[in-house]
Amino acid sequence: MKLTLKAMMLAAATAVALPAAAQDKVELIFSDVNPPEVPRSKAMVEIFAAELGDSFDFQPYFSATLMKQGTELVGLQRGNIQMAGLPPSDLAQQAPEFDILGAAYVVRDQAHLKAIFNSEVGDQLKAIARDKLGVEILGTFYYGTRQVNLKGDMQVQTPADLSGVKLRMPGGESWQFLGRSLGANPVPIPYTELYTALQSGVVDGQDNPLPNDKAMKFYEVTDQIVLTNHNVGFGMLLVSSQVWNGLSDDQKAAMQAAADKATAWSDEQYLAEEAELVAFFEGEGLKVYSPDVKAFQEHAQKMYLESDLSKNWPEGMLDAINAL
Repeated sequence: MKLTLKAMMLAAATAVALPAAAQDKVELIFSDVNPPEVPRSKAMVEIFAAELGDSFDFQPYFSATLMKQGTELVGLQRGNIQMAGLPPSDLAQQAPEFDILGAAYVVRDQAHLKAIFNSEVGDQLKAIARDKLGVEILGTFYYGTRQVNLKGDMQVQTPADLSGVKLRMPGGESWQFLGRSLGANPVPIPYTELYTALQSGVVDGQDNPLPNDKAMKFYEVTDQIVLTNHNVGFGMLLVSSQVWNGLSDDQKAAMQAAADKATAWSDEQYLAEEAELVAFFEGEGLKVYSPDVKAFQEHAQKMYLESDLSKNWPEGMLDAINAL
């Protein structure tokens, strides 16, 4: 009976201890607008979560099922979520210094993007995110270089050829300005509603990296891709500073290592896919061609330097980025 009583007490103690241990885990609710099957989403589930270790409870939500696009930063600040993957334009809503990263022809390619965030420029941007927004930048996800994707058989060679074209761009003044810098008439449409907007003629086209065009099947409702190479699409992997500051040194190291591994793997997938997609889209019947990129560059640069958007760029940052 004594042995039985001991066993019962031990079982009861274990039953109480297990929930307490579970509660000790750091909850990480992650929200993202992208679908779960794309490489950057897979990287979060298959690599980031696996590398974190047992002291974290990672809970991912994709396809804007938890929070609508554009609301995630406030969700981080209010503690509704702990992590998110956001483009620089979302951060620029509260910290306009980030507008420089979304300007046409500033970030050149994936290698240049990584160099920026591994430099003193990156340290400066991370400090702005921490001090102004209450978030930590753990790394960047390269999405591919943005290209113009249109309906119809028009031939686009210069920005003048896009005059009057209703080009879907994400919401926010920096994105809308980017559309105007290409010569188009930008229209804000949520990413998850874009396929229907193209299909119904609400917009004449959209701009996205080629992997996005395939993942969202935009090639089914468009006719051509103009390789303007005007902007490098990327998101930043963010965690709330409140959560970050509450972690031990070992937990911080584990989270950063998981982020580094996940973003590196995702970038490799996008670079490989991007190299193969021109042939894929041509096989789907789309016309794919290069315009006069120099004409687009000169037009865009002139507009940015004459606009109020460039006034928010930290002094000397553009020169530092160009020098990398």
